[in-house]
Amino acid sequence: MNYIKYSELYDIIVVGAGHAGCEAAMAAANLGSRTLLLTMNINTIAFLSCNPAIGGIAKGQIVREIDALGGYTAIVADKTMIQFRMLNRSKGPAMWSPRTQNDKYKYSFEWKHILESTKNLDIREDTVIEIITENNSVIGVRTKLGAEFYAKATILTNGTFLNGVIHIGERNFIGGRLGEDAVKGLTENLNSLGFKSLRLKTGTPARVDSRTINFSKLEEQKGEEDITGFSFLKISPKLSQKSCWITYTNPKVHAILRKGFDKSPMFQGRIQGVGPRYCPSIEDKIDRFAGKDSHQIFLEPESENGIEYYLNGFSSSLPEEIQVEALHLIPGLENAKILKPGYAIEYDYFSPTQLYASLETKQINFLYFAGQINGTTGYEEAACQGLMAGINAHRKINNLEPIVLSRESSYIGVLIDDLITKGVDEPYRMFTSRAEHRVLLRQDNADIRLTPLGYQIGLISEERYQNFLIKKEKINSLISYLKKYSIEPKEINPLLKAKKSSEISQKIKFSRLLLRPQISLNDLISSSVKLKDYMSNHSFNHEIIEEVEILIKYENYIIKENELATRITQLEKIKLDPNFDYGKVLSLSTEARQKLSKIKPTTLGQASRISGISPSDISVLLILLGR
Repeated sequence: MNYIKYSELYDIIVVGAGHAGCEAAMAAANLGSRTLLLTMNINTIAFLSCNPAIGGIAKGQIVREIDALGGYTAIVADKTMIQFRMLNRSKGPAMWSPRTQNDKYKYSFEWKHILESTKNLDIREDTVIEIITENNSVIGVRTKLGAEFYAKATILTNGTFLNGVIHIGERNFIGGRLGEDAVKGLTENLNSLGFKSLRLKTGTPARVDSRTINFSKLEEQKGEEDITGFSFLKISPKLSQKSCWITYTNPKVHAILRKGFDKSPMFQGRIQGVGPRYCPSIEDKIDRFAGKDSHQIFLEPESENGIEYYLNGFSSSLPEEIQVEALHLIPGLENAKILKPGYAIEYDYFSPTQLYASLETKQINFLYFAGQINGTTGYEEAACQGLMAGINAHRKINNLEPIVLSRESSYIGVLIDDLITKGVDEPYRMFTSRAEHRVLLRQDNADIRLTPLGYQIGLISEERYQNFLIKKEKINSLISYLKKYSIEPKEINPLLKAKKSSEISQKIKFSRLLLRPQISLNDLISSSVKLKDYMSNHSFNHEIIEEVEILIKYENYIIKENELATRITQLEKIKLDPNFDYGKVLSLSTEARQKLSKIKPTTLGQASRISGISPSDISVLLILLGR
């Protein structure tokens, strides 16, 4: 084929305009790199192709971290939310996770508008089928339409489109998602350059027509009236808020679903890729949990005014007629009409152990992978990878050191370290349990942890940074006040009695009382005229009050966790040469030599987290390093 060579040299090319690609393109462009965003379909930019929601357990923390660094997912989610909830309120603050339902069409439109309004950013509709390399570095890409574009660095964010195959019962056909083509040729091109690809699968449930749902048989789940949202910029929602609804499967539903097992692509072996362990299809759930009589299903609105409802918990690749028959036995869905059947999709991904912590590939210089191409699942996991890839590609071409977030600093750091150190053999999803230091990595303090870094690298504006410093100063001053001043027994005892907490006989510091689990800072404010006056004179908002209460109540836990994190960080300070020949170190175990040669860790801390590396192997490395 004769390719049209475009003479304009970009700094960075981003391939794919999903959640990873959008964040990557915005980061690169806002940092000053001339950026080209290539997408198969300009009208489906940042499309919420699975559930119409952002955030959730651990994922909400990631979204707040993206925002704290200067990304855009939180801003777009807040502008297009149709419901907000803070999950896990009954647990400790380390577990609190914000989540929004979103209008999927307005979410995509808002992202498109932001991209189109950004300086240094061009958008082009085309499909990349090959990367162009020279001297072991990527220099550009070739497209399906016969064009060649050149850049100093390239970021691949291809999602589920690489050799994607859609399965519905015994039917299967090529597609990156229903109604859209797959990408052919790019996997084979990367394989020829030495990259190892594997297969994964994910699925999505049917969408139903809300006009055919009997809502009177469903449990209503309203959102919170006090909407805090994701972004620290405090963006008020523009759309009307809507409820979700809950129903349940039953033994009759399960019996119908089992009828389709002989035509299931999963059970009959037509799907070779491994699916997500923590988001199984409904047929997988009733097979794995055969003794369970019912499973919960959430009906989630997909837009502010549309008729589509997403059946969260009913993902399936069974034949459409089985899906319909089973749905009609679920309370409230007896007459439901399917707008789009559930389906599974199988696609290529590349083992993320082939990446450095910067998300640059080890095989090809200036080439970055981000998102589901690395084996992750979820919009939020993809978006944070895109953000970091965009930052680091820009820094690489400007001869700056990469930004690598530690496990102690962020969920983003946990996610990337897990990927490059442990690899992926099933779709990776973030959970709070993956973070050793989740007491430190709360959703409320993401700006305290990461906004200074976002400002330092150039993604946080001066105005936003100054507002952040004011907030931080207010937090410190309120903590100091609560630790310095006391409240009299006559003021607080009526509250303590009402709360069934021990009354006091002499005045006590506000901070001491706040350590009691039954007492909140708002309780103290309502009981003390002095504290109420101080609060009103200094304009402390809800966000600051909540942050201060957490810091005081959990102060001892936070101190201990910081001490532990500091000790662990010492191993991260000991650098390793990624090109060191471990095969020559016979005092290492055979497994250690193999694993270290494959992963090529850059720090002793990363080496210690590789599966199969023992404490004695770390001791050998310390001796080699003269430690």
